[in-house]
Amino acid sequence: MNKFIKEGGKSFQENKGRYRNPYSSGSRRHNDFERGWSQAVKRAPDSFFNEYGETNGITSNLIEDYERERRVAHRDEVYRVRDNGAIFREPKEGGRRRSLDGKWTFGRSCKSTGYMNLAGQKVHRVVALAFHGEAPSEKYVVDHIDTNRRNNRAENLRWITRLENILMNPITLRRIELSYGSLDEFLQNPSEPKGTELPQNYEWMRTVSKQEAKASIDRIQKWVDSGKSPKGGQLGEWIYSAKTTPGEFSKETTKQSLTPGAFQRNWWVPTEFPLCPDGCGEDSLSLYEALLAPGEIFCRSKYGASKVVIAELSASGQLCVITMLEGNAVKQFAVALVVRESESIIHESGGTFFTLEGAAKAHCRQLDVPGETHCDRRGLPWGESIDDYC
Repeated sequence: MNKFIKEGGKSFQENKGRYRNPYSSGSRRHNDFERGWSQAVKRAPDSFFNEYGETNGITSNLIEDYERERRVAHRDEVYRVRDNGAIFREPKEGGRRRSLDGKWTFGRSCKSTGYMNLAGQKVHRVVALAFHGEAPSEKYVVDHIDTNRRNNRAENLRWITRLENILMNPITLRRIELSYGSLDEFLQNPSEPKGTELPQNYEWMRTVSKQEAKASIDRIQKWVDSGKSPKGGQLGEWIYSAKTTPGEFSKETTKQSLTPGAFQRNWWVPTEFPLCPDGCGEDSLSLYEALLAPGEIFCRSKYGASKVVIAELSASGQLCVITMLEGNAVKQFAVALVVRESESIIHESGGTFFTLEGAAKAHCRQLDVPGETHCDRRGLPWGESIDDYC
Protein backbone atom coordinates (compact mmCIF):
# COMPACT_ATOMS: atom_id res chain seq x y z
CA MET A 1 0.00 0.00 0.00
CA ASN A 2 1.57 3.33 -1.06
CA LYS A 3 1.68 6.40 1.13
CA PHE A 4 -1.12 8.24 -0.73
CA ILE A 5 -3.59 5.38 -0.16
CA LYS A 6 -2.61 5.41 3.52
CA GLU A 7 -2.99 9.18 3.59
CA GLY A 8 -6.54 8.91 2.22
CA GLY A 9 -7.57 6.43 4.92
CA LYS A 10 -5.96 8.55 7.62
CA SER A 11 -7.69 11.69 6.34
CA PHE A 12 -11.10 10.00 6.60
CA GLN A 13 -10.56 9.48 10.33
CA GLU A 14 -8.88 12.81 11.09
CA ASN A 15 -11.49 14.89 9.24
CA LYS A 16 -14.41 12.96 10.76
CA GLY A 17 -15.81 11.77 7.45
CA ARG A 18 -15.34 15.00 5.47
CA TYR A 19 -13.77 14.51 2.04
CA ARG A 20 -10.68 16.69 1.53
CA ASN A 21 -8.44 15.50 -1.30
CA PRO A 22 -5.44 17.87 -1.62
CA TYR A 23 -4.25 16.53 -4.99
CA SER A 24 -5.19 17.56 -8.55
CA SER A 25 -8.24 15.72 -9.93
CA GLY A 26 -7.23 12.94 -12.32
CA SER A 27 -3.67 12.66 -11.01
CA ARG A 28 -2.23 9.38 -9.74
CA ARG A 29 -1.90 10.85 -6.25
CA HIS A 30 -5.51 12.05 -6.31
CA ASN A 31 -6.77 8.59 -7.33
CA ASP A 32 -4.63 6.75 -4.76
CA PHE A 33 -5.76 9.13 -2.00
CA GLU A 34 -9.39 8.53 -3.00
CA ARG A 35 -8.87 4.77 -3.06
CA GLY A 36 -7.64 4.89 0.53
CA TRP A 37 -10.60 7.11 1.47
CA SER A 38 -13.10 4.70 -0.13
CA GLN A 39 -11.55 1.73 1.65
CA ALA A 40 -11.89 3.58 4.96
CA VAL A 41 -15.57 4.27 4.25
CA LYS A 42 -16.20 0.56 3.65
CA ARG A 43 -14.52 -0.38 6.93
CA ALA A 44 -16.18 2.31 9.04
CA PRO A 45 -18.94 1.04 11.39
CA ASP A 46 -22.39 2.62 11.39
CA SER A 47 -21.58 4.18 14.76
CA PHE A 48 -18.92 6.37 13.14
CA PHE A 49 -21.52 8.07 10.96
CA ASN A 50 -24.15 8.22 13.68
CA GLU A 51 -21.65 9.81 16.07
CA TYR A 52 -21.02 12.69 13.73
CA GLY A 53 -24.65 13.08 12.72
CA GLU A 54 -24.08 12.43 9.01
CA THR A 55 -26.18 9.32 8.41
CA ASN A 56 -29.43 10.39 6.68
CA GLY A 57 -29.05 13.89 8.12
CA ILE A 58 -29.86 12.72 11.65
CA THR A 59 -28.76 15.18 14.33
CA SER A 60 -28.04 14.61 17.98
CA ASN A 61 -30.62 17.14 19.19
CA LEU A 62 -33.41 14.97 17.69
CA ILE A 63 -32.13 11.97 19.68
CA GLU A 64 -32.50 14.00 22.88
CA ASP A 65 -36.06 15.06 22.02
CA TYR A 66 -38.06 12.38 23.90
CA GLU A 67 -40.49 11.94 26.79
CA ARG A 68 -40.34 8.24 27.73
CA GLU A 69 -37.58 5.65 27.88
CA ARG A 70 -37.91 1.89 28.40
CA ARG A 71 -35.72 -1.21 28.49
CA VAL A 72 -36.47 -4.33 26.45
CA ALA A 73 -34.82 -7.64 25.52
CA HIS A 74 -34.90 -8.80 21.90
CA ARG A 75 -33.03 -11.69 20.27
CA ASP A 76 -30.32 -12.10 22.89
CA GLU A 77 -29.76 -8.35 23.10
CA VAL A 78 -30.90 -5.74 25.63
CA TYR A 79 -31.88 -2.27 24.43
CA ARG A 80 -32.82 1.01 26.01
CA VAL A 81 -35.53 2.55 23.85
CA ARG A 82 -36.94 6.07 23.62
CA ASP A 83 -40.39 7.02 22.36
CA ASN A 84 -38.81 9.11 19.58
CA GLY A 85 -37.53 5.94 17.89
CA ALA A 86 -33.93 6.05 19.14
CA ILE A 87 -32.36 2.89 20.62
CA PHE A 88 -29.26 2.09 22.68
CA ARG A 89 -27.79 -1.42 22.55
CA GLU A 90 -26.28 -2.40 25.88
CA PRO A 91 -22.89 -4.18 25.96
CA LYS A 92 -23.09 -7.87 26.80
CA GLU A 93 -22.04 -8.77 30.33
CA GLY A 94 -18.50 -10.10 30.36
CA GLY A 95 -18.25 -9.79 26.58
CA ARG A 96 -16.09 -7.65 24.34
CA ARG A 97 -17.51 -4.19 23.74
CA ARG A 98 -18.70 -3.89 20.13
CA SER A 99 -18.49 -0.75 18.00
CA LEU A 100 -22.28 -0.18 18.05
CA ASP A 101 -22.69 -0.75 21.80
CA GLY A 102 -23.41 2.09 24.18
CA LYS A 103 -24.52 4.70 21.61
CA TRP A 104 -27.94 6.26 21.06
CA THR A 105 -28.93 6.01 17.40
CA PHE A 106 -31.94 5.96 15.10
CA GLY A 107 -30.16 3.26 13.10
CA ARG A 108 -29.03 3.28 9.53
CA SER A 109 -31.46 3.05 6.62
CA CYS A 110 -31.47 0.06 4.30
CA LYS A 111 -31.38 1.25 0.67
CA SER A 112 -33.51 -1.67 -0.57
CA THR A 113 -36.31 -1.49 2.02
CA GLY A 114 -36.15 1.98 3.60
CA TYR A 115 -36.25 0.50 7.13
CA MET A 116 -33.84 1.64 9.86
CA ASN A 117 -31.52 -1.12 11.08
CA LEU A 118 -28.94 -1.56 13.83
CA ALA A 119 -26.52 -4.44 13.27
CA GLY A 120 -29.11 -6.37 11.24
CA GLN A 121 -32.01 -5.79 13.65
CA LYS A 122 -34.97 -3.70 12.51
CA VAL A 123 -35.32 -0.69 14.80
CA HIS A 124 -39.11 -0.50 14.44
CA ARG A 125 -39.54 -3.98 15.92
CA VAL A 126 -37.43 -3.05 18.95
CA VAL A 127 -39.44 0.14 19.51
CA ALA A 128 -42.77 -1.69 19.06
CA LEU A 129 -41.73 -4.33 21.60
CA ALA A 130 -40.75 -1.67 24.14
CA PHE A 131 -43.91 0.44 23.87
CA HIS A 132 -46.58 -1.95 22.52
CA GLY A 133 -45.50 -5.32 23.90
CA GLU A 134 -45.11 -8.62 22.06
CA ALA A 135 -46.94 -9.26 18.80
CA PRO A 136 -50.28 -11.08 19.40
CA SER A 137 -49.16 -13.85 17.02
CA GLU A 138 -46.71 -14.60 14.21
CA LYS A 139 -49.22 -13.21 11.70
CA TYR A 140 -48.71 -9.69 13.02
CA VAL A 141 -46.27 -7.16 11.60
CA VAL A 142 -45.29 -3.64 12.67
CA ASP A 143 -47.23 -1.00 10.74
CA HIS A 144 -45.87 2.51 10.20
CA ILE A 145 -49.10 4.47 10.35
CA ASP A 146 -47.83 7.36 8.20
CA THR A 147 -46.01 4.87 5.85
CA ASN A 148 -42.69 6.64 6.62
CA ARG A 149 -40.41 3.70 7.42
CA ARG A 150 -37.85 5.97 9.08
CA ASN A 151 -40.37 7.43 11.50
CA ASN A 152 -40.10 4.93 14.34
CA ARG A 153 -41.75 7.10 16.96
CA ALA A 154 -43.80 4.92 19.31
CA GLU A 155 -47.09 6.59 18.42
CA ASN A 156 -46.45 5.90 14.71
CA LEU A 157 -46.16 2.12 15.21
CA ARG A 158 -48.72 -0.60 15.88
CA TRP A 159 -49.02 -4.39 15.62
CA ILE A 160 -51.33 -5.37 12.79
CA THR A 161 -51.89 -8.25 10.35
CA ARG A 162 -50.93 -7.74 6.71
CA LEU A 163 -54.59 -7.73 5.63
CA GLU A 164 -55.50 -5.25 8.36
CA ASN A 165 -52.61 -3.11 7.17
CA ILE A 166 -54.45 -2.78 3.86
CA LEU A 167 -57.97 -2.42 5.21
CA MET A 168 -57.25 -0.17 8.23
CA ASN A 169 -54.51 2.10 6.91
CA PRO A 170 -56.14 4.61 4.53
CA ILE A 171 -52.75 5.66 3.15
CA THR A 172 -51.81 2.13 2.13
CA LEU A 173 -55.32 1.56 0.79
CA ARG A 174 -55.14 4.71 -1.35
CA ARG A 175 -51.81 3.62 -2.84
CA ILE A 176 -53.31 0.23 -3.72
CA GLU A 177 -56.33 1.86 -5.37
CA LEU A 178 -54.01 3.99 -7.52
CA SER A 179 -51.96 0.96 -8.52
CA TYR A 180 -54.74 -1.61 -9.06
CA GLY A 181 -57.92 0.38 -9.62
CA SER A 182 -59.69 -1.06 -6.57
CA LEU A 183 -59.12 -3.23 -3.51
CA ASP A 184 -61.05 -6.09 -5.16
CA GLU A 185 -58.68 -6.02 -8.16
CA PHE A 186 -55.71 -6.18 -5.79
CA LEU A 187 -57.09 -9.11 -3.78
CA GLN A 188 -57.88 -11.06 -6.97
CA ASN A 189 -54.42 -10.62 -8.49
CA PRO A 190 -51.87 -8.69 -6.41
CA SER A 191 -49.07 -9.45 -8.89
CA GLU A 192 -50.52 -7.33 -11.70
CA PRO A 193 -50.97 -3.58 -11.06
CA LYS A 194 -53.27 -1.94 -13.62
CA GLY A 195 -53.35 1.73 -12.73
CA THR A 196 -50.74 4.31 -11.76
CA GLU A 197 -48.10 2.11 -10.19
CA LEU A 198 -46.32 4.05 -7.45
CA PRO A 199 -42.55 3.43 -7.36
CA GLN A 200 -40.80 2.18 -4.23
CA ASN A 201 -39.14 5.48 -3.38
CA TYR A 202 -37.73 5.85 0.14
CA GLU A 203 -35.82 9.11 -0.36
CA TRP A 204 -38.62 11.22 1.13
CA MET A 205 -38.59 9.20 4.35
CA ARG A 206 -36.66 10.52 7.34
CA THR A 207 -36.60 10.61 11.12
CA VAL A 208 -38.89 13.34 12.43
CA SER A 209 -39.68 15.28 15.57
CA LYS A 210 -43.05 14.94 17.33
CA GLN A 211 -44.30 18.16 15.72
CA GLU A 212 -43.12 17.12 12.24
CA ALA A 213 -44.73 13.71 12.66
CA LYS A 214 -48.13 15.23 13.41
CA ALA A 215 -47.90 17.76 10.56
CA SER A 216 -46.76 15.18 8.00
CA ILE A 217 -49.50 12.66 8.82
CA ASP A 218 -52.07 15.47 8.50
CA ARG A 219 -50.79 16.35 5.02
CA ILE A 220 -50.72 12.72 3.87
CA GLN A 221 -54.28 12.27 5.14
CA LYS A 222 -55.37 15.33 3.14
CA TRP A 223 -53.87 13.72 0.04
CA VAL A 224 -55.81 10.50 0.77
CA ASP A 225 -59.03 12.49 1.17
CA SER A 226 -58.39 14.49 -2.03
CA GLY A 227 -58.40 11.38 -4.25
CA LYS A 228 -55.64 12.87 -6.44
CA SER A 229 -52.63 11.07 -7.90
CA PRO A 230 -49.27 12.60 -6.95
CA LYS A 231 -47.36 14.04 -9.90
CA GLY A 232 -44.00 15.71 -10.36
CA GLY A 233 -41.61 17.00 -7.71
CA GLN A 234 -40.63 15.18 -4.54
CA LEU A 235 -42.82 13.71 -1.80
CA GLY A 236 -40.78 15.28 0.98
CA GLU A 237 -41.50 18.79 -0.29
CA TRP A 238 -45.16 18.61 0.69
CA ILE A 239 -44.99 16.02 3.47
CA TYR A 240 -42.56 18.08 5.54
CA SER A 241 -43.48 21.55 4.29
CA ALA A 242 -46.79 23.40 4.24
CA LYS A 243 -45.89 25.09 0.95
CA THR A 244 -47.29 22.53 -1.48
CA THR A 245 -49.96 19.94 -2.01
CA PRO A 246 -49.73 16.77 -4.14
CA GLY A 247 -51.39 18.35 -7.15
CA GLU A 248 -49.01 21.33 -7.13
CA PHE A 249 -45.57 19.73 -7.17
CA SER A 250 -44.34 20.99 -10.51
CA LYS A 251 -45.50 24.58 -9.93
CA GLU A 252 -43.79 24.93 -6.58
CA THR A 253 -40.48 23.29 -7.51
CA THR A 254 -39.96 25.43 -10.63
CA LYS A 255 -39.08 29.02 -9.77
CA GLN A 256 -37.77 32.13 -11.46
CA SER A 257 -33.99 32.32 -11.12
CA LEU A 258 -31.93 35.47 -10.65
CA THR A 259 -31.54 35.62 -14.44
CA PRO A 260 -34.62 37.04 -16.21
CA GLY A 261 -36.29 34.39 -18.37
CA ALA A 262 -34.33 31.52 -16.81
CA PHE A 263 -35.96 29.16 -14.31
CA GLN A 264 -34.65 26.68 -11.73
CA ARG A 265 -36.30 23.41 -10.64
CA ASN A 266 -35.45 21.44 -7.48
CA TRP A 267 -32.74 24.07 -7.06
CA TRP A 268 -33.27 25.63 -3.68
CA VAL A 269 -30.66 28.43 -3.60
CA PRO A 270 -31.50 31.53 -5.71
CA THR A 271 -29.09 31.27 -8.63
CA GLU A 272 -27.91 33.27 -11.65
CA PHE A 273 -27.29 31.62 -15.04
CA PRO A 274 -25.23 34.28 -16.87
CA LEU A 275 -24.96 32.52 -20.28
CA CYS A 276 -28.58 31.39 -20.54
CA PRO A 277 -30.22 32.53 -23.81
CA ASP A 278 -33.94 33.19 -24.06
CA GLY A 279 -36.08 30.16 -24.78
CA CYS A 280 -38.04 31.51 -27.74
CA GLY A 281 -36.10 29.74 -30.46
CA GLU A 282 -36.31 25.98 -31.01
CA ASP A 283 -32.51 25.87 -31.20
CA SER A 284 -32.09 27.59 -27.80
CA LEU A 285 -30.50 24.57 -26.14
CA SER A 286 -28.08 24.05 -29.04
CA LEU A 287 -27.03 27.67 -28.70
CA TYR A 288 -26.72 27.25 -24.94
CA GLU A 289 -24.51 24.18 -25.42
CA ALA A 290 -22.17 26.17 -27.66
CA LEU A 291 -21.89 28.95 -25.06
CA LEU A 292 -21.11 26.52 -22.22
CA ALA A 293 -17.48 25.87 -23.08
CA PRO A 294 -15.26 24.26 -20.42
CA GLY A 295 -14.19 26.88 -17.89
CA GLU A 296 -17.12 29.23 -18.53
CA ILE A 297 -19.33 30.15 -15.57
CA PHE A 298 -22.53 28.09 -15.68
CA CYS A 299 -24.17 29.45 -12.53
CA ARG A 300 -23.52 31.75 -9.61
CA SER A 301 -25.10 31.91 -6.13
CA LYS A 302 -24.26 33.19 -2.67
CA TYR A 303 -22.00 30.14 -2.28
CA GLY A 304 -19.84 31.06 -5.27
CA ALA A 305 -19.52 30.41 -9.00
CA SER A 306 -19.63 27.02 -10.71
CA LYS A 307 -17.66 26.55 -13.91
CA VAL A 308 -18.46 24.18 -16.78
CA VAL A 309 -16.56 20.90 -16.94
CA ILE A 310 -18.59 19.60 -19.90
CA ALA A 311 -21.97 20.34 -21.49
CA GLU A 312 -23.68 17.94 -23.93
CA LEU A 313 -27.04 17.56 -25.60
CA SER A 314 -28.62 14.15 -25.13
CA ALA A 315 -30.27 12.19 -27.94
CA SER A 316 -33.65 13.33 -26.54
CA GLY A 317 -32.63 17.01 -26.81
CA GLN A 318 -31.92 17.73 -23.14
CA LEU A 319 -28.77 19.61 -22.16
CA CYS A 320 -26.66 17.82 -19.54
CA VAL A 321 -23.95 19.73 -17.68
CA ILE A 322 -21.18 18.90 -15.19
CA THR A 323 -19.89 21.84 -13.14
CA MET A 324 -17.17 22.46 -10.57
CA LEU A 325 -17.68 24.95 -7.74
CA GLU A 326 -14.79 27.33 -7.14
CA GLY A 327 -13.23 27.23 -3.67
CA ASN A 328 -12.97 24.48 -1.08
CA ALA A 329 -16.48 23.04 -0.98
CA VAL A 330 -16.91 19.55 0.49
CA LYS A 331 -18.90 18.49 -2.58
CA GLN A 332 -17.24 20.44 -5.36
CA PHE A 333 -18.89 18.84 -8.40
CA ALA A 334 -22.51 18.95 -9.57
CA VAL A 335 -24.67 17.88 -12.48
CA ALA A 336 -27.58 19.76 -14.01
CA LEU A 337 -30.25 19.03 -16.59
CA VAL A 338 -31.45 21.90 -18.79
CA VAL A 339 -34.73 21.64 -20.70
CA ARG A 340 -36.95 23.92 -22.76
CA GLU A 341 -40.62 24.10 -21.75
CA SER A 342 -43.20 26.57 -23.08
CA GLU A 343 -40.49 28.83 -24.53
CA SER A 344 -38.70 28.94 -21.18
CA ILE A 345 -35.36 27.41 -20.22
CA ILE A 346 -35.42 25.43 -16.97
CA HIS A 347 -32.35 24.34 -15.00
CA GLU A 348 -32.85 21.27 -12.83
CA SER A 349 -30.39 20.14 -10.18
CA GLY A 350 -29.10 16.61 -10.60
CA GLY A 351 -27.16 16.44 -7.32
CA THR A 352 -23.73 17.28 -5.92
CA PHE A 353 -20.70 15.00 -5.67
CA PHE A 354 -17.38 14.66 -3.88
CA THR A 355 -15.56 13.62 -7.05
CA LEU A 356 -15.59 14.18 -10.78
CA GLU A 357 -15.95 10.40 -11.18
CA GLY A 358 -19.23 10.49 -9.25
CA ALA A 359 -20.53 13.44 -11.27
CA ALA A 360 -19.49 11.74 -14.53
CA LYS A 361 -21.55 8.64 -13.71
CA ALA A 362 -24.64 10.76 -12.98
CA HIS A 363 -23.99 12.73 -16.19
CA CYS A 364 -23.91 9.53 -18.26
CA ARG A 365 -27.15 8.34 -16.66
CA GLN A 366 -28.80 11.61 -17.72
CA LEU A 367 -27.46 11.21 -21.25
CA ASP A 368 -28.54 7.54 -21.22
CA VAL A 369 -25.20 6.40 -22.67
CA PRO A 370 -22.72 3.63 -21.76
CA GLY A 371 -20.75 5.27 -18.97
CA GLU A 372 -17.20 4.00 -19.22
CA THR A 373 -17.06 4.20 -23.02
CA HIS A 374 -18.53 7.70 -23.11
CA CYS A 375 -16.23 9.01 -20.39
CA ASP A 376 -13.22 7.60 -22.23
CA ARG A 377 -14.26 9.45 -25.39
CA ARG A 378 -14.83 12.71 -23.53
CA GLY A 379 -11.71 12.54 -21.40
CA LEU A 380 -13.68 12.18 -18.17
CA PRO A 381 -12.42 9.95 -15.34
CA TRP A 382 -14.22 6.66 -14.67
CA GLY A 383 -13.91 4.27 -11.77
CA GLU A 384 -14.72 3.64 -8.11
CA SER A 385 -15.07 6.75 -5.96
CA ILE A 386 -16.35 7.91 -2.58
CA ASP A 387 -19.66 8.85 -4.28
CA ASP A 388 -20.38 5.15 -4.82
CA TYR A 389 -20.76 4.79 -1.04
CA CYS A 390 -22.36 8.08 0.01
